[in-house]
Amino acid sequence: MSATAPINVVDHPLAAASLSILRAKTTTPDLFRQHLQEISVLLFIEASRSWKISAIQVETPLAPCAGAVLAKPVVLVPILRAGLGMLDGIQRIAPEAAIGHIGLYRDAETLLPVSYYEKVPVNVTAAEVLLLDPMLATGNTACEAASILKAQGARSIQFLCVVACPAGVEQFHREHPDVAIIAAAIDPELNDHGYIVPGLGDAGDRYFGTG
Repeated sequence: MSATAPINVVDHPLAAASLSILRAKTTTPDLFRQHLQEISVLLFIEASRSWKISAIQVETPLAPCAGAVLAKPVVLVPILRAGLGMLDGIQRIAPEAAIGHIGLYRDAETLLPVSYYEKVPVNVTAAEVLLLDPMLATGNTACEAASILKAQGARSIQFLCVVACPAGVEQFHREHPDVAIIAAAIDPELNDHGYIVPGLGDAGDRYFGTG
């Protein structure tokens, strides 16, 4: 891997369509939940593209054939609370994944993350770890979460988000150059409140209907 892990923007018609629905201010919470889950599946598929597999033998109804299983376990770690919306979709195609949780909130004045909860599976050291949060805005929250995972022993981490911005990407790559970012879009800027513009608003409020 190069000195700085890549940012991979998923170029897929289904991702573009779901992102447009997520961005629209008229989208209802039920549709927002549906499309956040669907776009998260596409991000997961892209993140898992390079994972190693182990060969197995499979007995079909007609004959034996070569098969494969993932070489490493999978750990999904949403950043509470908006990251839970990404978890729901990914779990449908990776039900065997272990789940961790990191609770961080952003101080409204300093925009710095404040930790209030962390619980990471014991197998995190040997696992493919996916850190989940819909937005990569200032980068402070994602950086803190990645630091928590590394302190718990995680070695292979990718960060999945729906929308990122250059400031957040730069901050994340500065603090965690070894962690790849998988995103559906990179928007141009942050406003004075640290929200991505045009973005999609507060993903947690829109997902849980609390906005």
